Amino acid sequence: MGSDLQQHDLSVPGREVVQQRVDIGPEAPLVKRTHPGEEIIYMMEGSLEYQVEGQPTRTCHAGDALTVPAGVVHPVRNVGIGNVAELATLRRRERQAGHHAGRVSARPSDTAILSSPRPAEG
Repeated sequence: MGSDLQQHDLSVPGREVVQQRVDIGPEAPLVKRTHPGEEIIYMMEGSLEYQVEGQPTRTCHAGDALTVPAGVVHPVRNVGIGNVAELATLRRRERQAGHHAGRVSARPSDTAILSSPRPAEG
């Protein structure tokens, strides 16, 4: 579903940035996500529907950008017929010892609720 592009400390003490490419197939289930830091999203291909808590539902297409505030639940689903790719940039507190870089929707420190288990990787 996603792959890390970079992860490093920021100039602000105790903060880091993680940048990931997130790929979502047309068969992917609706996933409710939240992150401990802001998420800045740039749509590279396809169409995703975002239900950012407290905001109207929004459909984003290739070339669109979206910012999700820290700690806000934001269900997302592929509303197109093909694959979706987005660039997700997360600004957050530094990871704790024992955590490792991973997928945006799969990290226990980043994910609040999953509507269903992740599909098996192949």
